[in-house]
Amino acid sequence: MQDQAAFYFDLASPESYLSAERIMTLLPIAAEWIPIRSAALAEPSDLAEQRKLVEDLAEERSLQELRWPPPFDSEQAMLAATYAKRIGRSVPFVLAAFRQAYAGGRALDNEDNIVIAGSACEMHPAALLKGCQLRTVSDALEAATKLAIERGVRRVPTLWVTGEHGAQLFEGDAGLDAAAVELRAGMQTQ
Repeated sequence: MQDQAAFYFDLASPESYLSAERIMTLLPIAAEWIPIRSAALAEPSDLAEQRKLVEDLAEERSLQELRWPPPFDSEQAMLAATYAKRIGRSVPFVLAAFRQAYAGGRALDNEDNIVIAGSACEMHPAALLKGCQLRTVSDALEAATKLAIERGVRRVPTLWVTGEHGAQLFEGDAGLDAAAVELRAGMQTQ
C-alpha cells in the first residue's frame, strides 16, 4: 500500500508544466504538490533540451499551443506557490501559473502575472503578494527544497512515492508513466 506521494516541481521548468497538466488523471493516488527551488538540485536542467521535449510532447498531447516566456527567475512565483500551498490552493494556483508562463508566454518574475494566476483561483492580490514576503513562507520553501534533496531528488519534475517497499523516485515527465504503472501494480497485489 502506498502511504504518500509528492510531486516536486519548479514553475521555471517547462517539463514540470507538462507533468502538472496530467498528473491528476494519470496517477491512481493523489500526490501532494510541493514547490522547490530547482537551482539547488544536483542536476541543473538544460533549458534548450527541455524546450524541444516540451514542444514535441505538448503537440503530441494536443495541449494549447506553447508560447515561450522570456527566461525568468522563478523565486517570487515559487514563494507564491508555497503560500498557495499553505492556504490550500496549491494545485489551482500552480496550474494557473504554469498556463500563464507556457500557454500565455508571460514571465513569472512579474508580479502582475503572479497576481493573475492567483486571481484564477480566487486568491486576493494583496494577500498573495503579502504572503510572498512572509518569513514563514520563505522558510517553508527552503525546508521543502532541503527535504527533497534529502530524499534524493536531483531534478524537477520528480515524483516521490513511499509504501511497503520503501521510497522510490520517478524523474521527469516520463517518470510519471513509470510511476503510474508501478502504483497500479502495487494496488492490484493488495
